[in-house]
Amino acid sequence: MVMNLTDLKRCIEEVIMIPLDHKNLDKDVPYFANVVSTTENLAVYIWDNMAKALPASLLYEIRVHETDKNIVVYRGE
Repeated sequence: MVMNLTDLKRCIEEVIMIPLDHKNLDKDVPYFANVVSTTENLAVYIWDNMAKALPASLLYEIRVHETDKNIVVYRGE
């Protein structure tokens, strides 16, 4: 087992769901006050915050599906 799923769910809740779910990114999320709220920048935001919450080197990629044809994959590059 790489990580306890209960711990992963807690990290996702704290890093993604609470600050982002049902929010106006431009107005309600301080990070996006100075950054354009594109899908690419959303993936970077999630990566940066998940990397802080997870054990070192555990995060491989963040994948955001905006639509069926618009998918962003970010690997911390």
